[in-house]
Amino acid sequence: METPENRKAAERQVKIEIDNSVADGIYANLAFIASNNSEFIFDFARYLPGNTRGKVMSRIVLGPVHAKGFLKSLTDSVAAYEEKFGAISPEQTHKNIGFKVDEEK
Repeated sequence: METPENRKAAERQVKIEIDNSVADGIYANLAFIASNNSEFIFDFARYLPGNTRGKVMSRIVLGPVHAKGFLKSLTDSVAAYEEKFGAISPEQTHKNIGFKVDEEK
C-alpha cells in the first residue's frame, strides 16, 4: 500500500546513469593522492612492467566530505572482500609502484 512516506522516499531517490564508454572501466595499478584546503585529487595511473613510463588514466577530484565518505565506503568494501575471499596480504601488492604498505614490526 502506498503511503505518503513511501511516496516521499520514491521522490528522493537519485537515479544515476552511466555511459557505455565509462561502464567498461579503466585499468589502473597506481594511485597518487594530493590535497589542498578544499579538495582531494586522486590520480589513477597505469604502469606496466617493461615500460619506462606510466600514464595517468583518470583524475577524480572530491571535496573533503565526499573524500571521507569515499574512504569509509572503500574501507567497508575491503572488509567485505576480505571476509569473503580472505585477507589481502602485503605480498600481493606490487613493490615500488605507487602503493606503500607499512608492515608491523
